[in-house]
Amino acid sequence: MNDKLRVENLVKIIDKRKVLDEVTFRVKEGETLSIIGPNGAGKSTLLKCIDLLVMPDSGRIFFNDIEITSAKNIEKIRTKIGFVFQESSLFTHMKIIDNVLIGPLKVKKLERMEAERIARYALEQVGLEKEKWSKYPLQLSGGERQRAAIARALAMEPELILYDEPTSNLDPLGAYDVFKTIEKLSRIGITSIIATHDPRVIFKVSRRVILLFNGKVVAELTPQEISVKKNSFENPVIRMFLESLSLPLSNGLG
Repeated sequence: MNDKLRVENLVKIIDKRKVLDEVTFRVKEGETLSIIGPNGAGKSTLLKCIDLLVMPDSGRIFFNDIEITSAKNIEKIRTKIGFVFQESSLFTHMKIIDNVLIGPLKVKKLERMEAERIARYALEQVGLEKEKWSKYPLQLSGGERQRAAIARALAMEPELILYDEPTSNLDPLGAYDVFKTIEKLSRIGITSIIATHDPRVIFKVSRRVILLFNGKVVAELTPQEISVKKNSFENPVIRMFLESLSLPLSNGLG
């Protein structure tokens, strides 16, 4: 299986602090990878560097074996990488269907009929009921808005989707619906990188886990190794963080 993404020695300095410190990892095509770590570990900055929303200070990023950190046509690269933010970031003045249509119509320049076919398919994939498509974002619950945001990313037919804490601001029901959506997309082979604290995503969707701490990759684990290896870390903050994730899969994880 080929690498979809390869990150090599990535460094990002913000306010004289190394938010990312020589970060290196790779993601195979069709794989779901979780990026975990305490708040401030650098997870969101890492995702934004991958999507070139934030430019790294050094290091290289390869997408489909092509280096993109030196690419000039950043907008073209972004059409192949979907980004789902912690907040849904939908346009509140536009109906849900129009939010999902905007990428295929305005960015990909598709004909209206083809764009509508893709948008409908994306909304069906995330399980958003048809009666919600004609509503405005503020008429939907938080979980429904987040699923609509995933549909908007999906409508661009990306080769990689980045999720930044997609369930963290939702109530339990909304978080569960978003988790099930991510799980479904993972099963059909969409390559995904998810910055998350949600044990359901970590243990039930991810194949591998990258642990970030103070901007460094301190471990690369399988989900099953988290419980086994959590006490092997000298740093008490890392141990406590991993302990908070080490819940039995039968304990409310759905």
